[in-house]
Amino acid sequence: MKNYGSVIFLLLMVTGCSVSGGSVNQDDQLKVRNVPTHESQVIDKEIEFTIKLTHPESKEVIYSFLPSLNPDENDDEELKQLAKELSLKFDQPMVPSKLDNNGKLINGVSRVILDEEKLVTMINNVKALDKEMDLPLEITAPNVTEEAIKSIEEIVIGSYKTSFNPGVTGRTENISLSANAINQIVLGPGDRFYFNLVVGERTTARGYQKAMEIVDKEFVEGIGGGICQTSSTLFNAVDNAGLDIIELHSHSRSIGYVPKGRDATVSWNGPDFKFMNNKDYPVMIKTFVNKSSGTIEVQVTAAKNSTKRV
Repeated sequence: MKNYGSVIFLLLMVTGCSVSGGSVNQDDQLKVRNVPTHESQVIDKEIEFTIKLTHPESKEVIYSFLPSLNPDENDDEELKQLAKELSLKFDQPMVPSKLDNNGKLINGVSRVILDEEKLVTMINNVKALDKEMDLPLEITAPNVTEEAIKSIEEIVIGSYKTSFNPGVTGRTENISLSANAINQIVLGPGDRFYFNLVVGERTTARGYQKAMEIVDKEFVEGIGGGICQTSSTLFNAVDNAGLDIIELHSHSRSIGYVPKGRDATVSWNGPDFKFMNNKDYPVMIKTFVNKSSGTIEVQVTAAKNSTKRV
């Protein structure tokens, strides 16, 4: 699903001009001369164009500025910086949908991308009598529905199991918490999964405990140690299911719970594990943690009828 925000151009005369009830700051005015009218006359006065960028859903004004109608007067570097700043405000990765314990679908959060290059081109090509333009903002919602995910647990299309020492309580709890965070995540065709985004920050307030982790090739104690076993088990299950790996990083030294090169290290504000559902049907992530025997299994499931179409 795509949606677009609006860019509204207001043509204002210098004398007595105002925007939304407030006066335009004279220091911010960019002045343009000799702009043709419909009657091919020439306005020998200075005019202003205030651009308002509004959020596509709330219609809240995010940013306002005064551009030049002469592309030669625009500074491309400044426009690129503006586009970058706006992308930081708008851009966000997709948070996938999830089934709760009662089997009800919890909607995720849309992926939002601002086309920075297109925005710069649009501003450079603005015309005097333009009233409005489409902000090149693409919003993609999670591609799942209640109807599409019926029987999504019928078959396993990929799985993987690893073992850990259940006697190390901190590590065991961290594996359990992170596994529960990704359990029953549902990905429709084209939907993306970002491990750090789904699991969230590993803090004591969220129940994560101290355990050993690898930092710069050394074992050190840190909050959330052990979650890389969850991400690595997930990677192998996803890879076995044939889903598209977007981002993958390995540890700086060998680990014992998966073969060399088959791990997926993650850290908050650092390396992430990302993948996409490249199938034409929805899939679901299932996790099973046995704290007594010390095992974690990740399965990728789907509806039997869906896979038969492939």
